[in-house]
Amino acid sequence: MAWSSLFAVEMLIAAFAGGAFGAAIGALPAFIFTGFMVIAGEAANLARGAAVEAAGVDPSTLGAIGITGSVAFGPVFSPAISFAGGAAAAAYAAKRGYMDTGFDFHEAKNIAFAQGTKPDVLVVGGLFGIVGYWFTVASSTLAMPYDPIAMGVVLSALVHRLALGYPLVGDAPNGLLNMRPFESEDRRVVGEAAVDGGAGADSNAEADGGVVHERFVVEPWLPHQYRWLNVFVLGAVMGVLGGFVAVKTGSPFLAFGISAASLVFLNCGVENVPVTHHMTLPASTAALAALPVGFDPASQSAVLTAVLAGAAFGGVCALFGELFQRVFYAHGDTHWDPPAAGIVFGTFLVAVAAALGIFPHTSWVPAL
Repeated sequence: MAWSSLFAVEMLIAAFAGGAFGAAIGALPAFIFTGFMVIAGEAANLARGAAVEAAGVDPSTLGAIGITGSVAFGPVFSPAISFAGGAAAAAYAAKRGYMDTGFDFHEAKNIAFAQGTKPDVLVVGGLFGIVGYWFTVASSTLAMPYDPIAMGVVLSALVHRLALGYPLVGDAPNGLLNMRPFESEDRRVVGEAAVDGGAGADSNAEADGGVVHERFVVEPWLPHQYRWLNVFVLGAVMGVLGGFVAVKTGSPFLAFGISAASLVFLNCGVENVPVTHHMTLPASTAALAALPVGFDPASQSAVLTAVLAGAAFGGVCALFGELFQRVFYAHGDTHWDPPAAGIVFGTFLVAVAAALGIFPHTSWVPAL
């Protein structure tokens, strides 16, 4: 990308539409669409590669299918656009008092909720779709050594949290990393009833849109996925999966698409469905980066090394995502995406590992 892309009219219009789409159907459903688009795009790329090999022709003569790059990771389905726009729209709608869904946490964190057709909410989603697009273009143009889309999600959430008047981190009287108050089901009263400063009062009542209800003192991003050991083991296992899929297909994104698409079950209310895309994407990237250029697919040692690299990156990124949620999600009022932060961290680690000579290259991540 180039700096001129920042103000390409057709891209800005598409990004606005993508952000509004995320607001209309909800950030999580929009991200699930991203997962399906990635699966479709990578399947098309693999089919194209098979056709090229069978026909023995120059791949450049067939053209690029481009579903992954131009649709799944571009307007309209880029997570920095549709998902981030939907998250910002939820924060705005909660601020305006539009949301009263009975959600256990702050309503602004209810990213599965479809905002529907409210014009002002759609406009906010659209504007943050443009913000996410700008962040992505800036990172790509500067060739920053991390996933530019994931960084767009992270920075967009920072902007919407501050721009809409929410606290950056939130109150954590028991410590930022302490999840025990949630396990004890400790609650606080928020909204107008808490303005007088009674017991358990929320010091940020204004951010709750005047709605009176109770909230947990600590709100873990995933109540079924926050214990350190459990998270690490899950990450390592998903890292093996991501690494193996990447080595066998050559795609660093297919396992990510599978992880993202699997969230359709979480969105439908199936209990204990894990969130794993911040494990599989860095793991797939690390596995491919660990392979020597022109490696022999029949080399069991090379494949084993790549898969083990995937396991290590899956586990580490899972832990980083958990650390991020404990600091920036559990005590705050809006959705600040832990998986996006984990992907930024993991892809940056790939660039660092290559710079140190641990990996022979960086796969698709720009080098340091």
